[in-house]
Amino acid sequence: MTDAPALAIRPLAADEPTVTALAALLVETVAGGGSVSFMHPLAPDKAAAFWRGSLAAAARGERVVLGAFLGETLAGTVTLQLALPENQPHRAEIAKMMTLPACRGRGIASALLRAAEAIARARGRTHLVLDTASDGGAAGLYERHGFVFCGEIPDFALKPLGGLTGTRLYVKRL
Repeated sequence: MTDAPALAIRPLAADEPTVTALAALLVETVAGGGSVSFMHPLAPDKAAAFWRGSLAAAARGERVVLGAFLGETLAGTVTLQLALPENQPHRAEIAKMMTLPACRGRGIASALLRAAEAIARARGRTHLVLDTASDGGAAGLYERHGFVFCGEIPDFALKPLGGLTGTRLYVKRL
């Protein structure tokens, strides 16, 4: 019996294997109904273009894109958005939290969230905000990690497989 590979979390850069892995994760998330700003079917080239832009923003210091790896497999990602208006230097936003469906239930999202919080603290941020879909979102995950529910906006976005969903807003003081 072999041991499962250890989880490793690290900031990501814009090399093609990383972009390809992130694009595949995004396409699979959307195909599974994940409300992460895209509609199904999501073309891989459109997903790759999104990640190239996001990783370019990371290279400029506007965000941090973290990847969670099980061995060589990119099992999950989260983005910590840092480029906010000048009157909000104390906060950051959590976005694009995704875990491969085959890797869910292993604590990957929790580990990514803890890593993002540590980076936010290290950068002097005292507040984290996020939103998650009312239908099928990760509200339970965020609440277990101390995020406080602030309210819900009904019919906020289209679900990737059709219909509307609200969004739940959360904050956490670090």
